Amino acid sequence: MSDLETDILDLSHDGRGVARADGKVIFVSGVLPGERVRLGRRRSHRHFDEAELLEVLTPSPQRAVPPCPHFGRCGGCVLQHLQPQAQLAAKQRVLAENLERIGKVAPQRWLAPLADAPWAYRRKGRLSVRWVEKKGRVLVGFREDNPRFVADLRGCEVLAPPFGALIAPLAAMLDTLDARRDIPQIEFARGDDAALLLLRHMRPLGDADRARLANFAQQHAIALWLQPGGPDSAHPLRAEDARALAYRIDDDAIEITFQPLDFIQVNAGMNRSMLALALDLLAPQAHERVLDLFAGLGNFTLPIARRAGAVTGVEGAAGLVARAADNAARNGLGNVSFHTANLFADQRRAPWAREAWDKILLDPPRAGAAELLDYLPGKTVRRVVYVSCHPGSLARDAGTLVQRHGYRLAAAGVMDMFPHTAHVESIALFERD
Repeated sequence: MSDLETDILDLSHDGRGVARADGKVIFVSGVLPGERVRLGRRRSHRHFDEAELLEVLTPSPQRAVPPCPHFGRCGGCVLQHLQPQAQLAAKQRVLAENLERIGKVAPQRWLAPLADAPWAYRRKGRLSVRWVEKKGRVLVGFREDNPRFVADLRGCEVLAPPFGALIAPLAAMLDTLDARRDIPQIEFARGDDAALLLLRHMRPLGDADRARLANFAQQHAIALWLQPGGPDSAHPLRAEDARALAYRIDDDAIEITFQPLDFIQVNAGMNRSMLALALDLLAPQAHERVLDLFAGLGNFTLPIARRAGAVTGVEGAAGLVARAADNAARNGLGNVSFHTANLFADQRRAPWAREAWDKILLDPPRAGAAELLDYLPGKTVRRVVYVSCHPGSLARDAGTLVQRHGYRLAAAGVMDMFPHTAHVESIALFERD
């Protein structure tokens, strides 16, 4: 296909620029709305084309210089070339468009976008590992735009310390292992006071490899776990690696412990800000009963319990429920109960679903909460706070709450849980008289 000169009209939901030529939409990475660019068309599809940026002829005033040398190859961040405030505005537009197009709703007021430090924020995630025969070494990083390839990272600007600076020495250490061809991924997680790596390996490790791993962990003052099979097989390499990970929230009044593979919010600073905003919107009172759905480890449940009369958390993973109950007990919260339930199945006959609640908070995965909204919220629920990691499912569920259950969308806004990515985290408040 021939090269072309064109204008960038918009950003797509995945952060790529959108242009038009010859009656077709063209998607291209690394560009911004309002820019005049020269593109090389690379792939043609029936309804759209994909292109490669050759030159920015007229840059946007919102263009930033990406500090990461891997930008453009690594698929972990796609918006480093856009100034942080402009990233927030773009995400707010995505949320507004989804609410209008899918949910046919609009908030009565927009919340100010919530943001925290844009760098060194990611405390939880997964790095891909691949032995590349042609290079003769191990690569450690996130996937490239083409997910068949692992980006060859030497560091990462968005990972929380010490992980960003550990990538190069970690790859060098993995190069020395006899099992280097049989390690597909490494999970990383940190609490407030400790950092941990969890290594997935496809065959048993020999004594020499275990000694090299232990030496690396000691040298870098991190804990190291191994996972030879499914999630239940994860275990500490050394006795000292078994110490619990934990983070503090709610002005340090609550400490939540977690296991390396448990879900936690990846951005510690944003999690604290998000909790404060959610509590402000929910406004739990000492006489009220609150239901927390998709409760996880009790990230929202326990702060609510410090303010409400009684709280019940419901979560699908039994291990998370057990650890949430332990967290409540360790924090001296006796007005909390937890239940294990598949919230994507019909739970209307469950005792907790048939009780009268004053308020509900829910934080579902990307699929949203459509199944729950067939039978919840009940008539007594006057306020719902919905925390979302996918604007499309939030918009769909917002339409249901407004049109079927009689709520009004009182407020909505974005929260920048993943700066420099196209991921849109948001929060919405629904009220009815």
